[in-house]
Amino acid sequence: MSLNNIKNRLAKKVNLSSVFGIITRINANNIEISGLRPSIGDIVKITSIDSDKTELGMVTELHQNGACVSPFGFVEGFKIGDRVYASDQGMSIPVGEALLGRVVDPFMNPKDDKGPINCMELISIMRPPIPAMKRGLIDECFSVGVKSIDGLLTCGKGQKLGIFAGSGVGKSTLMGMIVKNTTAPIKVIALIGERGREVPEFIQKNLGGDLTNTVIVVATSDDSSLMRKYGAFCAMSVAEYFKDRGQDVLFMMDSVTRFAMAQREIGLALGEPPTSKGYPPSALTLLPQLMERAGKEDGKGSITAFFTVLVEGDDMSDPIADQSRSILDGHIVLSRELTDFGIYPPINILNSASRVMNDVITKEHRQNASKFKRLFSMLKENEVLIRIGAYQKGVDKELDYAISKKSAMEEFIKQNPDEGVEFNQTIDMLAKIVGV
Repeated sequence: MSLNNIKNRLAKKVNLSSVFGIITRINANNIEISGLRPSIGDIVKITSIDSDKTELGMVTELHQNGACVSPFGFVEGFKIGDRVYASDQGMSIPVGEALLGRVVDPFMNPKDDKGPINCMELISIMRPPIPAMKRGLIDECFSVGVKSIDGLLTCGKGQKLGIFAGSGVGKSTLMGMIVKNTTAPIKVIALIGERGREVPEFIQKNLGGDLTNTVIVVATSDDSSLMRKYGAFCAMSVAEYFKDRGQDVLFMMDSVTRFAMAQREIGLALGEPPTSKGYPPSALTLLPQLMERAGKEDGKGSITAFFTVLVEGDDMSDPIADQSRSILDGHIVLSRELTDFGIYPPINILNSASRVMNDVITKEHRQNASKFKRLFSMLKENEVLIRIGAYQKGVDKELDYAISKKSAMEEFIKQNPDEGVEFNQTIDMLAKIVGV
């Protein structure tokens, strides 16, 4: 055996212990075991004695006579009496520069048929957020190349934003525009709980097949609820690896709703009480554990995060949307009404906000953005009167001015998915429109 093979086996921390427990009960989502003394969160290896089927699982509940294990795969094929071994690996994944340009599962196994990924460094997937007093002030712009965001909802380096939209409104297209046009040198994308068809479609159509300096972590809807839940944490750990090395990272996750649904499945199977829309309390407490790990850290790099939230029935009072909005530093709302008018990306600038915008832009930019929103708001308020011809020109000079700028403002909000606009160019266009 070569020295490299020995190093690889040691790096994987293979458990050589013969101590094992046995399966005593199986249901649709969980396996009960006895004979081991694990801790909550321990990783175990479930092995069938009648076949070569093996699965990794996590200890999610302890009781006097044993423990409850949630498998990362599925329970089909296991029987009462099958063996469960403790694993030394714990909740950690291999990371390194070799992940760039690859599509992987939450365990960093390749899904793109480009060969093995040789990463030797192991990091935990459950890590504490950046301590509050070690967070750097967000005082730099983070350009995403989308005019309506850069000009009217300016992001800061290290900010956390949510993209809220119903199904089929254009979240994936906007995600692709941000990833392609951003200035961040490293990009980590987590596709959690989405349809398998969307993964190659997102890569080829939205990213143009270019995965330069990009890592895509995939846990599709056919994966187990545990795989979908921890896929998000694994992707965040990859982003933290690069942040700790001084890099500015763009982290993008689609979607928070599927992530919360995975925890809903796990929580209800363990007997947690359902609350609003069936979500157990653990689903809501899990969101800040993930989202607060993004940010800017003194002496290191930053993670600027965009989390998409699927708003069922376009209801912004959905519990996951409401909880996410309270945690994040801003929200970008996509409007189905704007798509009816052919405006893409359909960002509703009046219902959206960036909480750090005023800290990262100039006074002139702030005045221009405020005037643009005011004029746009006046058009929306008087839209019906204007369309039926009830408004007479000359009654309100400011409204007359807004009407004269209507087409220019709509063109500013519109943007072709293949088009990227530099930040300074966006600011100049905004200044020309409002005439300040």
